[in-house]
Amino acid sequence: MSNPDWLERAALRAQSATWTLAHTFERYRQLEARTEAELARELGCTREALHWLCLCRKPEGPDFDTQVIAITERHEVDLRTLVDVIRHVEIVGALTRDTGVAEHPLQMAARDRVPGEKTNS
Repeated sequence: MSNPDWLERAALRAQSATWTLAHTFERYRQLEARTEAELARELGCTREALHWLCLCRKPEGPDFDTQVIAITERHEVDLRTLVDVIRHVEIVGALTRDTGVAEHPLQMAARDRVPGEKTNS
């Protein structure tokens, strides 16, 4: 794949569309404090390939497996890592939406105790 001049700008613009992998990747990068280069390394691809991935529709629904396999085969990225990134963002998003609280959900869970309850620590 050649790197057209517009590709990086298109990937950046796609972040605003929640149905794109660009949006999912940006959210993951925010949650995990990753740079674009670090995410590309995790996925086993170049930054150029990451930009092409950003333009893909995020796999979802009953055909999730088929969709994610097609994306990983087309763009030659690590299947397990891509699935982990997508699911991580979905889980954190669901936990944040359900609570209506903007803080990190894992921090909320760490404080969720019944007064007077004994802990195993």
